[in-house]
Amino acid sequence: MTSNPLWRRLLAEALGSAFLAAVVIGSGIAAQRLSAGNVGLELFENAAATAAGLFTIILMFGPVSGGHFNPVVSFVDAGFGGLAWRDAVAYVPAQVGGCIGGAVLANLMFAMPAVTISVKHRASGAHWLAEVVATLGLLLVIFALARTGRGGHAPAAVGAYIGAAYFFTSSTSFANPAIAVGRMFSNTFAGIAPSSVPGYVVAEIVGGVLAFVVIKTLYPSMTSAEAAEVVVPHEANGPPAGLENHRRPGATAPARIER
Repeated sequence: MTSNPLWRRLLAEALGSAFLAAVVIGSGIAAQRLSAGNVGLELFENAAATAAGLFTIILMFGPVSGGHFNPVVSFVDAGFGGLAWRDAVAYVPAQVGGCIGGAVLANLMFAMPAVTISVKHRASGAHWLAEVVATLGLLLVIFALARTGRGGHAPAAVGAYIGAAYFFTSSTSFANPAIAVGRMFSNTFAGIAPSSVPGYVVAEIVGGVLAFVVIKTLYPSMTSAEAAEVVVPHEANGPPAGLENHRRPGATAPARIER
């Protein structure tokens, strides 16, 4: 488990969640203005920016908190012993508050009122099923990489998965209760009506529960140490755990310089 103090991890989760919401909503606003009337192109622009942005945001804040930015990820991680339950609970307001703040910031950056409640309804059985699938897939990507020692690939893999899921799910892959709440506060391309949010949150929780069962089945030997590397390896000081063992074959450690 990370030795970073909780306050520092909460700050990283809040800032990362704010950047995530700003990227999702801001790129949606830009897409609407640049490609007005071409919904397919608007969605492509929004998806591409989100995939690239998520990749870099995980790189920025992941070494401090793990780069969850998602209550479902935090609670499944706690279920595997990688995060203390009390810390997972503490992560939630930081993640939700960060996403709301990011939505407000996106609105202001495009000269809109700070808060504009979305009227875009996304409530249907197909949308809820899509959110179950999107969340299940996201967690499988994250925990499979952690279990097999490939956590360093998580930023790119998570960004690529979410970018693809914008198109293969009818819900455009929120896969995150915090971002679902945050996107209520922007009546723009990426927004969601408040009445649609409860269904999304429930579907995402169901996806998280299914993911826990599937991961437990596929990787029954998942350890708490491996789960602690979700989403990316994170330590308070020094390189991520195991990095010292990744030198090129035959390479030797640098000689110590005596003073």
